[in-house]
Amino acid sequence: MKKKLNILLIEDDFIEVMKMNRTITSLYLPHNIIEATNGQEAMEVLQQTSQLPDIILLDLHMPKINGTEFLEMLKSKPELRHIPVIILTTSENHKDLMECYKIGISGYIVKPLKYEDYVEKIRVVFDYWRINELINI
Repeated sequence: MKKKLNILLIEDDFIEVMKMNRTITSLYLPHNIIEATNGQEAMEVLQQTSQLPDIILLDLHMPKINGTEFLEMLKSKPELRHIPVIILTTSENHKDLMECYKIGISGYIVKPLKYEDYVEKIRVVFDYWRINELINI
């Protein structure tokens, strides 16, 4: 049986949210997706929920509080900083990549153009985090 992950998806593009949900369905994954459209909404979700997400998928380019700002806020909170954050973005900017790793991300994935490539990347990410010992504690 596959472990069910609780995933916080922080994404402002409705099409991208639909693509993620479609991917999870097509891969027959039991994961629970919690959605937030920006960093501010995500912080509210984290403060209101009794069960923290196993992983966070974070877009960089969002209104209000962008991905980098959210990441800095998250990593400054002792009760939240352990949550693995995977950047899921269209940005291939090396500066963005290095800045995010300096703040403390667990991975950086550039969204591919082809849907099949996207599905494969998401499958690999979820397979890894499903067996990661941090998640199984």
